[in-house]
Order: sequence, then C-alpha cells, then structure tokens
Amino acid sequence: MNQEDNQAANKEASEEDSLMEFPCSFSIKAMGIAVDDFDSLIVEIVRKHYPDITEGAVKTKPSREGKYISVTVTIEAQSREQLDNIYLELTAHERVLMAF
Repeated sequence: MNQEDNQAANKEASEEDSLMEFPCSFSIKAMGIAVDDFDSLIVEIVRKHYPDITEGAVKTKPSREGKYISVTVTIEAQSREQLDNIYLELTAHERVLMAF
C-alpha cells in the first residue's frame, strides 16, 4: 500500500468512527448453541469490558428449532476501542458462533 492509499484508508476509518458519537447506547448480539449457561457466558465476557450491565439489558431469543440462542446485551458504550475489545473476545470464544 502506498502512502496515498494509506492516507485514504485512514481517512475512511476516521469517517466511520465519526458516525458514532460516544457515549451511546449499543446492542451487542452473540449466537451460540442453546445450553443453559450461554447467556451467562456472554454477560460475563461483556461485563469484563462494561461492568455496569443493568437489569433488563440482557435479552435472549431461541431459534425456531431451539438448537441455537441469541443473546443481546445493551450497554452505554464509551468508545470504539471498548466495542472492538468486546467483539474480539466474543469472536475468539469457542462457544460463540457469531457476534454482531
């Protein structure tokens, strides 16, 4: 990548960052196999990066067949870095099939 390409990429990244103003309400969703403690696992991972998860901030929804479950945790995100760290840890966990 030459210097002009690098500058264009940096400009594009900073424009993306500017689309979000922090702090902001942000929903994090993760999907996995429906087992009893999957929602607890997701909350535990998110809580490492955002300890103030409030009552009602966690919602779960089983798939039609009941094999999978999605867990949504809504937080007051403080920075892009915080969100990146949450997603990095979620996607690295072997039980998380998808995070978005």
